[in-house]
Amino acid sequence: MSAQAERKTENLPQWKKEEVDDLAELIESYESVGIVGITGIPSKQLQDMRRDLHGTAELRVSRNTLQVHALEDAGLDELVSHIEGQVGLVGTNENPFSLYKELEASKTPAPINEGEVAPNDIVVPEGDTGVDPGPFVGELQGIGANARIEDGSIQVMEDSTVLEAGEEVSADLSNVLNELGIEPKEVGLDLRAVVADGVLFDPEDLDIDIEAYESDVATAAARARNLSINASYPTEATVPTLISKATGEAKSLGLHAAIEDEDLMPDLVSKADAQLRALAAQIDDEDALPEELQGVEAPAAEPAADAEDGDDESADEDTDAEADAAEDEDDDDDDDAGGGEGLGAMFG
Repeated sequence: MSAQAERKTENLPQWKKEEVDDLAELIESYESVGIVGITGIPSKQLQDMRRDLHGTAELRVSRNTLQVHALEDAGLDELVSHIEGQVGLVGTNENPFSLYKELEASKTPAPINEGEVAPNDIVVPEGDTGVDPGPFVGELQGIGANARIEDGSIQVMEDSTVLEAGEEVSADLSNVLNELGIEPKEVGLDLRAVVADGVLFDPEDLDIDIEAYESDVATAAARARNLSINASYPTEATVPTLISKATGEAKSLGLHAAIEDEDLMPDLVSKADAQLRALAAQIDDEDALPEELQGVEAPAAEPAADAEDGDDESADEDTDAEADAAEDEDDDDDDDAGGGEGLGAMFG
């Protein structure tokens, strides 16, 4: 604690000093500390929320002035500006994104009362209200809903926006919404800010789509791998693919150049056999052919190889095409063989 902080707390009553010490202990016990708004949360519901957080985070509610003292003592002045209204301190060893997601998921719908500010547009949905004909239809019309009596009940004829976000709720509107069972607001711990590893996070920083973020990272990784392979840049992740590709290309070159290598001889013989069969099939006079080649049909024509998909955005497909290039070329040459027995029979 700094000398300045000590001076701020030295004149506090003993019970307040003890409370500040308890808050300081919470702050020191967790890797992430934040401020949560608790306005409008009934006491019982707040206790339920505190219990639900057990094992993940700890919530402590105290007087704002004492929370300010504790934060200043801990050097977390950046959180002080967020202490306004009814707030509490929350500490967790989870990362701030997980904390924000959990707090948002724990929020529940709740009715809105007279004098409160609408957090978003309030809409009375189209459909049967389930209310028998009577004065209630006038109350609906009075708040701006398109309602009338039809088929023996009060019907809302279309979705009706009865209050825009930021406007104050009137007594009439609150009564109508309660009658319809419409709960236009969410009640829960409202994370205002959190500090983790010396970095201040606002709710806007934490409100991200985790699945979309993970998808973006996976796409970026696939594109990076594809670029590495196309540029022949060796890395731990791409060396196996590069070696496989180079092996296939080397074998393809050897076959096309008819290099008499021990590993290539079976393929070269098969290729020559297929070429010989194709030539024999073009000769009309079978008597001019050796007996082994009489009646030989030309090998079936091979389909044209599919063009590689050059779209870099399909990183996974491009990478697979590169990795399988050698195998495709091997298959083409093997298919051209058509059968090495004919050539083997001719040459004994």
